Amino acid sequence: MTTQTFAENPLLVPAEAYVDYAAVKPEHIEPAIRELISTTRAAVDTAASCPQPPNWENLVEAIETPSERLHRAWSIAGHLNSVVNTPELRAAYNSCLPLVSEFSTWVGLHQGLYHRYQTLANSPAYAQLGATRQRIVDLALRDFRLSGVELQDAARDTYARNADLQAQVSQKFSENVMDATDGWTLLITDESRLKGLPEQVIAQAHQQAQAANESGWKLTLHMPCYLPVMQYAQDRELRQTIYRAYGTRASDQGDTAFDNSESIESLLALRAEEASLLGYSNFAALRLETRMADSAAQVLDFLHQLAARARPSAQHDLQELREFAANELGLGTLEPWDIAFASERLREQRYAYSDEALRPYFTESQVLKGLFEVIHTLFGVHLQACDAPTWHSDAQIFRVLDDQDQELGRLGMDLYARAGKQGGAWVDSERNRRRHGQTLHRPLAWLTCNFSAPQEGREALLTHDEVITLFHESGHAMHTLLSRVDDPGASAFVAVEWDAIELPSQFMENFCWEWGVLQSLTRHVDTGESLPRELFDKMTAARNFQSGLQTLRQVEFALFDLLIHTHDHGLSISAVLDTLDQVRQEVALLIPPAWHRFPHGFSHLFAGGYGAGYYSYKWAEVLSSDAFGAFEEHAQILEDGTRNVFHPDTCRRYLDEVIAVGGSRPAAESFRAFRGRDPSIEALLRHSGLIEA
Repeated sequence: MTTQTFAENPLLVPAEAYVDYAAVKPEHIEPAIRELISTTRAAVDTAASCPQPPNWENLVEAIETPSERLHRAWSIAGHLNSVVNTPELRAAYNSCLPLVSEFSTWVGLHQGLYHRYQTLANSPAYAQLGATRQRIVDLALRDFRLSGVELQDAARDTYARNADLQAQVSQKFSENVMDATDGWTLLITDESRLKGLPEQVIAQAHQQAQAANESGWKLTLHMPCYLPVMQYAQDRELRQTIYRAYGTRASDQGDTAFDNSESIESLLALRAEEASLLGYSNFAALRLETRMADSAAQVLDFLHQLAARARPSAQHDLQELREFAANELGLGTLEPWDIAFASERLREQRYAYSDEALRPYFTESQVLKGLFEVIHTLFGVHLQACDAPTWHSDAQIFRVLDDQDQELGRLGMDLYARAGKQGGAWVDSERNRRRHGQTLHRPLAWLTCNFSAPQEGREALLTHDEVITLFHESGHAMHTLLSRVDDPGASAFVAVEWDAIELPSQFMENFCWEWGVLQSLTRHVDTGESLPRELFDKMTAARNFQSGLQTLRQVEFALFDLLIHTHDHGLSISAVLDTLDQVRQEVALLIPPAWHRFPHGFSHLFAGGYGAGYYSYKWAEVLSSDAFGAFEEHAQILEDGTRNVFHPDTCRRYLDEVIAVGGSRPAAESFRAFRGRDPSIEALLRHSGLIEA
């Protein structure tokens, strides 16, 4: 194999250097991945066969050095494939997917390496390690066992084949959702059909049509178009058309070229097989080995309790909505495509404001300025834009600096929806913090959203929900960027239990409801004024509008996820849909039509790592609500009656005990260190309006 230099291939830069994303081409990916796999494979074999007794340096550190570069190059390839997808880039990524999967499986099945870790764990050298490094060794041994290292003969081959197929099928699922979303458009030639839609959405639709050399307005299934149509379009038939197109994406009821039915069946069968090979009754039991929750029964009990607390409120919400729709909107039968529309009209009537009334205040530049102020107040760091190459003109890189202006890490932001970009919002880590000898490798992370792009020379305007999303993702970013853990094996995204990983992100959402914070987040696009107190009061009054229905919806998703993963075998697509129907009959009040195919676009479960783990959102919300409760308890009441929740000692303890420790200890220990006790569900119920404040 011919080796390349980083001058020839930007993915081969030294571990401490920065990558020129703009210089990365599809043809760079496979040569870099092959070279880095070869180098890392050699390092693993050398460490496994080292004649010296195992210690941190000749075992863990010896592998971490080449692994760091491989992980980084593959992360960049995956990121580019998600945000600037092209046929060439997709082909390059998919050509490497089996290589990376095979290598990862090979490491997990490496008995020589496993035995070296076992020897280290039982040696005097282990006792000399600090608590963080002992945890890394312990987690490595656990992960070896969960990677099939103790399997023999044919079972090892079956496991390796299974892992490779899971990676490929998950990638295909993701591609189908992206292609089905990008591939559907609706050209509107009669402007009257757009009545009720916000001006920004109409302008964007007109631009979409012009870009395709068509006359009229082109609607899409991307969130900045889909959600406003469902909320504001007065044309009921239009809402129904868009609702059906979105609800049947990547399914037998939509464009069958992208049907995910087979992918769902394959993944469930492969996951059941994986669990069986490793000695677990089902995939949920396997996944819960690495979670805070002890068992599927405990999770089911938690979800059923939450549903019971939310159901009375949800029933009241729905009855109220039906009466309003019938009496005020003439909708005698409330169809699924009417729910968002009628809900928005009810909220407007009751609270005399709408989401669109808020949008002009949330200019992107002011929102980012306010977000950065919150991050500075909470964590004592500031973000500074830097002139660094990015993967797209929409993206921007920020340096994260401490109070001495020393760089702690870098954050890339890519906020706008576009074709060739995966939907949703997420944070990925390119490089974890690592101290290697005298050199500190600073963390790098990407924050990706899908907001509406700027229109007609004006800067982008966000909805309040989008502001909440941005704060949510910034919590994930700070979790990795502000780590003080010098070993990647204990970094947040590697070692924090999955059902606790949402704590820092959901925690940040709370600040979007604080008067003082909203003053810093808002500046009207035309007048420059910050959000009026009257409008803020209406917002907060409406904060828990239909909270019961929203909670039941999340419980529905979590129960469905857990139940399809508690079988010892795969399921047919009809059985999957039957399970969803059964869950809805048990907990849901809003039932979609029979042709609706929600699972086929549920990327969290089948392409996003949340299989048998979607409950984590509500589980972690218990933690995050209770954590924010500490800030509420120490809040200072100001002269105007509002509160300042940024108590300096509480901010410092949250940083020290939750954020900076990453995954260096179990999440439950970090929570107790901050809160002084185990978590309580009461704060979540109070914040959700399900019990009296």
